[in-house]
Formats: sequence, structure tokens, C-alpha cells
Amino acid sequence: MSQAATASEGHPSLYSATGVASNKLGMWVFLASEVMFFTGLLAAYIVLRMGHPAWPGSEGHLSVPMGTLNTFVLICSSMTIVMALAALHDGKIGVVRRWLLATVGLGSLFLVIKGIEYSAKFSHHIFPSSSIFWSCYFTLTGFHALHVLGGIIFNLWVWQLTFKTAVWERRSHFLELAGLYWHFVDIVWIFLFPLLYLL
Repeated sequence: MSQAATASEGHPSLYSATGVASNKLGMWVFLASEVMFFTGLLAAYIVLRMGHPAWPGSEGHLSVPMGTLNTFVLICSSMTIVMALAALHDGKIGVVRRWLLATVGLGSLFLVIKGIEYSAKFSHHIFPSSSIFWSCYFTLTGFHALHVLGGIIFNLWVWQLTFKTAVWERRSHFLELAGLYWHFVDIVWIFLFPLLYLL
């Protein structure tokens, strides 16, 4: 049987000329574009900061413990999505569902904590227009939060696919794609946390 007719996990798929499944290649290309997007934002932040000797920073309004907690939450969510993939390879669909829900729950907790942080800023009359730092802060964390929300929706979509046996047999590979996207979201935060909260 040709490679074009066979996929990992025994599911039919289409392969690109590279020998990589087209859906996985598509996800990597998409993530590459996302890397360029966030690289542009981070580069702009670094250039702006280096160009301002008296950088108007957070002025004590950023909570390092809250940022650290959110970092821990996302690291844990990377572990849960890996556990979901391990359960898939073991054929334990019920376990897959539980780990996916755990990932969704942790991602939602991240957004709740970020919402609490935003609320605290607004209560102190801190807005994107308050200073160049806060403009960068809300832009970077806002776009990241939207990507976390997108990852939550993606994981929930994969989760509901697990209840449709015939569909899941053909589309279980979407769990791996969701995992790739979720790891990307986590890695972006690993860069944002020290740049915004610690430096």
C-alpha cells in the first residue's frame, strides 16, 4: 500500500511531497505564521524599551505571584495534553476525554486569572493609553489570551469528536494538532512572562 493511502494510527490521510501528513504540515505552516506574528510584537516591545532609557514600566502594578501562578497553570496544561495523547496511543478514549477536559479547565483558569489581573488594572485607572508600557502589555497579553481561547475551543471540538465513534476513527489525529497548537500557546507565554513581569 502506498504512503499516500496510509497514515499513522491506521487512518486514511493525504501526504504532502515532504512525506509529512498534509494536515500536520498545514498546522506547522500556520504555527510558523503565528511565530512571525508574535516575534514581530515582541521585537517591537524590545526596541521600544531599549529606546527609552527611563522606561515607564509597570510601576508596581504587575503581580509577579499572579504571573507565576499563570505560568504554572499553563505548564500543567502542557502536561495534561501530553497525557491525552498518551491515552490515545493506548486506546483509552475515556482517559483521553478526561485529560482534554483537564486541559480545557487549566486554560480557562489561566483566562480567569488574567481577567482578575485586567480588572485590577482597570480599577486603578490603568488602560492601554496610560503609558507605552501598558499599551504593550495589553497588546501582548490580549493577543495571547485570544490564542488561549482559540486553543480551548479547539480542544473542546476535539473532545466532542471523541463521542462520535465513526468520525473519531478518521479524525483522532486532530488531537495531535490540538496538542501542537497548545504547546505553541504555552511557549509564547514563557517568553511573555519574564519580559513583562520580571525584566
